[in-house]
Amino acid sequence: MMWLAVLCAVAGAFFLAFGAQRQGSAVQNNTGGLALGGSGFVRLLRNPRWVLGLLLLGAGTLLNVVALTLGTLTVIQPIGAIALVITTVVNSRDQGIRLNRATVVSITACVAGSALFVLMAVSVVRENTHVDATQELTVVMLLAAVVIVFGGCLVLFKHRLKAFFYILGAGVLFGFVAVLTRIIAKQIFDHNGLFLLNVQWYSILAIAVAGGLGSWFVQSAYASGPPDLVIAGLTVIDPMVGVAIGIVILGELRDDVPPVVAIAMAGAALLAIVGVIALSRHHPDVVKQRKAAKKEQRK
Repeated sequence: MMWLAVLCAVAGAFFLAFGAQRQGSAVQNNTGGLALGGSGFVRLLRNPRWVLGLLLLGAGTLLNVVALTLGTLTVIQPIGAIALVITTVVNSRDQGIRLNRATVVSITACVAGSALFVLMAVSVVRENTHVDATQELTVVMLLAAVVIVFGGCLVLFKHRLKAFFYILGAGVLFGFVAVLTRIIAKQIFDHNGLFLLNVQWYSILAIAVAGGLGSWFVQSAYASGPPDLVIAGLTVIDPMVGVAIGIVILGELRDDVPPVVAIAMAGAALLAIVGVIALSRHHPDVVKQRKAAKKEQRK
């Protein structure tokens, strides 16, 4: 089952990559790099490129749900890093961007760190972990705190927020969405045969709020940053949040994990995170925007 879950996650990453690129370019053309507003979002609903991206993202999300149902968060979530490579290549060709060396190194660090983490995690996770009511409620309460923090920043500092804030917020929120998706999927397919009656109302509410706010953050990030930078943040921050919850709260790791493996997994995760930070500083689009901002200040 675990390797079938991995295959679904890989296929989902392809759909998510192409969907993100289509939506990212549509939002950029629609807003011109300005903040996304309500009227701008309505215009996007009539944009064929954006709608195609939405359909591709839907297919990728469905495959990821299947993967999370069959596998574990610790293994499945980091596989999304594959989408980073695809999005970067497709976007660079679509926009005529020449990738600099720092960008290539950053992307390599993101993907290598995520891949190494997955390869090590496959051998040290419990495949059939049961989530009890206390663990589920703990996840929901943590998510409520996260929504209050990011939602509050959005209300108070909306006009001063940069792309990285939206990327960070979306990554954290979708990390919780992935955790709740796995919990709900396990409840629906529980052997007791109660299906939807097993699902708690507060988990449904939590996943709806996190998914809605996270989606708004993603579209806002597209408006002020390149799609491959957005994907880089999501495919590293999202998995790391999901994996951290899976390990600390849901107990997905076995008790007999060798210290060397644990340290190596932490090192791989750190490598991926450093890659995202470097990409946010050295991506050609980011460098171009920084230079343009300096020219405006000198005038």
